[in-house]
Amino acid sequence: MRLAQTIEGAGRRAVILNADSAQVYADLRVLSARPSEDEMGGIEHRLFGAWDGATPCSAADWSAAAGQAVAALHAEGAMPVLVGGTGLYLRTLMEGIAPVPPIDPAIRAEIRALPQAQARAALEREDAPAAARLAPADTARTMRALEVVRSSGRTLAEWQRERSGGIGSLVDLHPLVLLPDREWLAQRCDRRFAAMMDGGAREEVAALLARGLDPALPIMRAIGVREITGWLEGQLSRDEALLAGQIATRQYGKRQYTWFRRQPPANWPRVESESCFESDIDALFLRILS
Repeated sequence: MRLAQTIEGAGRRAVILNADSAQVYADLRVLSARPSEDEMGGIEHRLFGAWDGATPCSAADWSAAAGQAVAALHAEGAMPVLVGGTGLYLRTLMEGIAPVPPIDPAIRAEIRALPQAQARAALEREDAPAAARLAPADTARTMRALEVVRSSGRTLAEWQRERSGGIGSLVDLHPLVLLPDREWLAQRCDRRFAAMMDGGAREEVAALLARGLDPALPIMRAIGVREITGWLEGQLSRDEALLAGQIATRQYGKRQYTWFRRQPPANWPRVESESCFESDIDALFLRILS
């Protein structure tokens, strides 16, 4: 928000665009830490709470909406400011989408029924380069790579070499990757989830469960939903749900940290000290506004 306020203070309209895969869902105001009206500070925000939980928002879906928003804002003379931590969303927007054909439902069901160890062994046989890139415990990406190669006969990497539709070469990009101190980040994750538990997360999950949504939907697999569901259904105590949610949040934060440290282009500035965030953001202001 600070960047957007500075841009507007210099006489140009700024709009914040959400790039977080949980904050897209209207049903997850608390558990996604979606900014409140006060936190928005009078700056326009888009793509926050824009999807109903019953409708999955894929990287391709978000990228299409974000690309349209960026083009519309540029046409209006405004500056879009993308914020958020879903690397796949950002990469899809910048680099485009691979034309992977729809997965055969029978193949998808068969693969998703496999234990992770068995899926991992299959991937090592059928797409060894993908297995080498992925962590052994990365269930979602293991399943994805395996279902693509079995359904299409080509590896995911082969499809990704045919990406199209990215806007990275069409825009003047001013990136900044913030990588806080890991211990500080872990403590903040714990505090944030505890605040969510006391700030309406229980009621939010209860409302989701009352809708009877498919448990396989992304919103039902969001961090906090399963843990609080266990509490609501009597499988976990409140303290056990709190601890499970904190652990899941820290684990996700660790994965995000690793992705943003390694995956974006090498020339994207990376700030790895919490104490210098403000000075580096100020430097970004100067580059944008000059």
